[in-house]
Amino acid sequence: MAKPQSCDTFVVLPPLTQHGVVFGKNSDRPQEEVQEVVYFPATESSKPVQCTYIEVDSAGSTKAVILSKPGWMWGAEMGANECGVVIGNEAIWTNDNDGDHDPSVKRLLGMDLVRLGLERSSSATEALEVITQLLEKYGQGGPCSHNDSGFCYHNSFLIADPTTAWVLETSGKQWAAVQVTNGYRNISNVLTITTKIDRKADGLLDYAKSKGLWDGNGDFNFSEAFTGEKKPGNERLEAGEKLLMKLTSSNNFRETDMFTILRDKESEICRPCNAAFPTQGSQVSVLSSSGPSIHWFTATPDPSKSIFKPFIFTSKAVISKHTKCSEEQKNAPHTLYSLHAEAIKKEGNQVQNLLRNMEADCVTELEGVIENLGEDLSELDELLKDCVETEVKFYR
Repeated sequence: MAKPQSCDTFVVLPPLTQHGVVFGKNSDRPQEEVQEVVYFPATESSKPVQCTYIEVDSAGSTKAVILSKPGWMWGAEMGANECGVVIGNEAIWTNDNDGDHDPSVKRLLGMDLVRLGLERSSSATEALEVITQLLEKYGQGGPCSHNDSGFCYHNSFLIADPTTAWVLETSGKQWAAVQVTNGYRNISNVLTITTKIDRKADGLLDYAKSKGLWDGNGDFNFSEAFTGEKKPGNERLEAGEKLLMKLTSSNNFRETDMFTILRDKESEICRPCNAAFPTQGSQVSVLSSSGPSIHWFTATPDPSKSIFKPFIFTSKAVISKHTKCSEEQKNAPHTLYSLHAEAIKKEGNQVQNLLRNMEADCVTELEGVIENLGEDLSELDELLKDCVETEVKFYR
């Protein structure tokens, strides 16, 4: 089973921020896999839901969601819903891979669980409950690449809303979770939960003992039981922690600081287009309990060569067709992806500098708009659409 080092997810909470909770994720995926940004309004339906490989029971209704997702699958690498909930997932590998826990068997992908959690929850805690209930009922597994049937894994998740965050880590149907109420946290491609566990699967400790993963002595260590690592870590996880420590020192961490982390090349948090697993899409969200949450997406690879464009949930939100893959060719690049790919091949590209200035201006202008905004958000209905279509015009 391949174990590429890919993806990083971050969250920063007050008192290290002045304007809500800041979430960020880079989605590192296989070469040439296109990631689209799509919007789905709220729905009402009693029909079963067809996920990437299996059906699950309907929840009756869904929240409006915006997703950054591989074009070929139903689920999403990351996204947000109208209630201010955001979720990102990470690939992890454990030592428990038999029977119901065999990740090669087609069940729910971790990305399916991200989308289901967003569609069915109004808070981070409810999303945690939705995901773990579905995990225990249906299990997880299946090829996570359209072209590589051996690319299979378990998942960890970072779930946040305007007041709290949860780290959820899994192995098959077993799981443990830790709540984050202040400060910062990041996850990468390793289990990070050790002996501090706030919620867990019923019977987790007995299961670990029955499988010979824990001898029952001392404090139960989730990571040690399921990976053999008492104090887990990897270079990217540690580099991300250092960046968070540095950029939160002012106690005024904001979306532009998260942009900086996701664009960091030295740590390999940001991966170029020629990497084995390039950063295919990025998301930054500022989650507010006093005003609208703002979600920034690149919809293009390598955030150091992309720009973040904002989206706000409104009653009539629409986004551009240029970030969506065609229904007939779900692996084919969408318009923005193709134009961006051509643009970054050019040395000394002035368009990129102009677009980066546009991003900075957008951050500043949006701050002013939000401060003076009343309850009517209709002027923001086409915010992301306008930004994407401006970027398309620059490339053309």
